[in-house]
Amino acid sequence: MSFDSHLQQRWYGRPGLLLLLLPLEWLFRVIVAARRWSLLRSIQLSEKLPVPVIVIGNIAVGGTGKTPIAIALCAALKQAGFRPGIVSRGYGAKPPQFPYLVSAQSRVDEAGDEPLLLALNTDCPVVIAPDRVAAARHLLANSDCDVIISDDGLQHYRLQRDIEWVVIDGARGFGNGHCLPVGPLREPQSRLDSVDAILVNTSSARVDTSSTFIDAEALREPHFAFQLQPRAFVALSDGRELAAAKWPQRRVHAVAGIGNPARFFNTLRALGVDVIEHAFPDHHAFTAADLQFADNLPVIMTEKDAVKCIGLDVGARECWYLAVEAVVPDSLFSTLIGRIAALK
Repeated sequence: MSFDSHLQQRWYGRPGLLLLLLPLEWLFRVIVAARRWSLLRSIQLSEKLPVPVIVIGNIAVGGTGKTPIAIALCAALKQAGFRPGIVSRGYGAKPPQFPYLVSAQSRVDEAGDEPLLLALNTDCPVVIAPDRVAAARHLLANSDCDVIISDDGLQHYRLQRDIEWVVIDGARGFGNGHCLPVGPLREPQSRLDSVDAILVNTSSARVDTSSTFIDAEALREPHFAFQLQPRAFVALSDGRELAAAKWPQRRVHAVAGIGNPARFFNTLRALGVDVIEHAFPDHHAFTAADLQFADNLPVIMTEKDAVKCIGLDVGARECWYLAVEAVVPDSLFSTLIGRIAALK
């Protein structure tokens, strides 16, 4: 078992020997609180952006489903007549310069996997930079967007925001409830008291607050359940699609370089796919060798991983990705759009 796997087990189970790091957790909490207080105080004197800003983030390390939510939100805003733009850190990206305007033609090594996925799926301008304030200003200077969505960045307090959404993995929740390094939390659960909505990525229409990892008291209202619904299997070679429910009963190699690979593997199994698991670190830079195995079975990956694998020379091996879409309660978007209209 790798160190990362062992750490994940402790974060999402009994902390065990990690409790020896409790003094570091207390120090981390003090630093987080002091940093937030300092930055919130300083931005009161800074210039507010001229358009509404929505931050979609989380308080835990790892994937929760933020990117599909951002894609769905862009679609809802465009349908309502708005012109959304997106800012992101661009984790792992190496563009010619920051800020960098991502397009559907950008290379994944320059844009980063999630920003490129957003650009491909939203047809909205996407700008990346570690400094999201600089990214937002670049976005406004180079597009006609009238609403900014920050993909992640809940803890990037220099970016003034009008609305905060927190996305939670309903299966893993808050883990063992501890902050880093004892647990997976970037901020204490009390941070949820100040956000505008909590979105829980779950397999049902309701949030199961009896889950070991979901604290019913922390999960205050308003909170909403959403689902990542499989849409189709898409071939990397030519883009042909196969309905998600119609995958033939064939064994496959499932590869995932995301925050919670188990969720992807379980989704495939729920579709009747016989899965051989291959978990990689989040944001893994795939090579052709990663997709080569000692048989001729097809490979299925996530859409986020697929943007890094298009163009790889995998010979005759079949490679597919599973396209998913966020199914979100209509009331969440209608309430948000009403608020955005009131802010303009």
